[in-house]
Amino acid sequence: MNDTALWSEALYRETVGLVIIFLLITGVALFFLRQKNPKFTTAWISTKSWIFAAPVILFLIGLPAPYPLVTIILISIFSAKTFFRLVGIYHRTWFVWLNYLFIMGLGYMIYSQKTEYYNLTPMAFLFAGSLIPILRNSYNHMIQYLALSFIGFIFMGWSILHLGLILSFDKGIYIVLYLYILAEFSFNSAIFFSRFFGKTKLLERISPKFTLEGFLFSIVITILLAWGMRHMLPVRTEPYWIASAIIITFFGRCGDLILSVFRRDLGIKDSGVFIIGREDILARVDKFIFAAPIFYYTFQILEKIYPPS
Repeated sequence: MNDTALWSEALYRETVGLVIIFLLITGVALFFLRQKNPKFTTAWISTKSWIFAAPVILFLIGLPAPYPLVTIILISIFSAKTFFRLVGIYHRTWFVWLNYLFIMGLGYMIYSQKTEYYNLTPMAFLFAGSLIPILRNSYNHMIQYLALSFIGFIFMGWSILHLGLILSFDKGIYIVLYLYILAEFSFNSAIFFSRFFGKTKLLERISPKFTLEGFLFSIVITILLAWGMRHMLPVRTEPYWIASAIIITFFGRCGDLILSVFRRDLGIKDSGVFIIGREDILARVDKFIFAAPIFYYTFQILEKIYPPS
């Protein structure tokens, strides 16, 4: 992890500058297009809030360790809180606080570099959660509470905090930023292309906006972006940036779709207002439910097959 502020590095300042310039150009274009076509209105609202939120997020990421890790931990806790409100068990405080406690425990493992215990926590959490009905001498709805709290911990805690594990890699903070830029760009490009050119709906009952044309377009455009920003990776050879683009595009979309399943099963579109756009924080982190762990282990495998020169 970086013990010095990233703002002192030219690469980080250049990356921040490019992100902000891109947002400003996109925002200006959408500002004028929103009056010509209502389909651009939502995109304008989201981009407008990104213009204000991006500098804050980039500032926090650019701070020296452990602040980037602390930021990821807080995002994980807030995501878990939003998830529990979504599924209706936020009032079950024993299960909710058990999640918070274990998420902070995962964060401490990463901070203290005791990650050999990281993959034991799901079993430990399941055991601890199973004790709650016994300690409370209650059985009503306990299967539901235990199952949902376990899903919440795996998705919003164990999975998301793999981004914290990635921080320990060489140029780890750049990798996290790289993956987030790819994820947002991949998802938004797919939505944009599906809205205007999408014809073949693949999962109409789960995600009506998800089309084959949009998905294929997002793969191509994300691969191009991954290539263009490969300087943010510690190794710039093809296997690394191609794997990044494919993992983010495919598994990132799987994370978005599984949250859509939950929302539609519960009859909910959005679970709250988040600062960026009109969706909740889950719409920002769901892309990493599967992508973050898969990228973490894929990157380690690639380092063995294609070691840095």
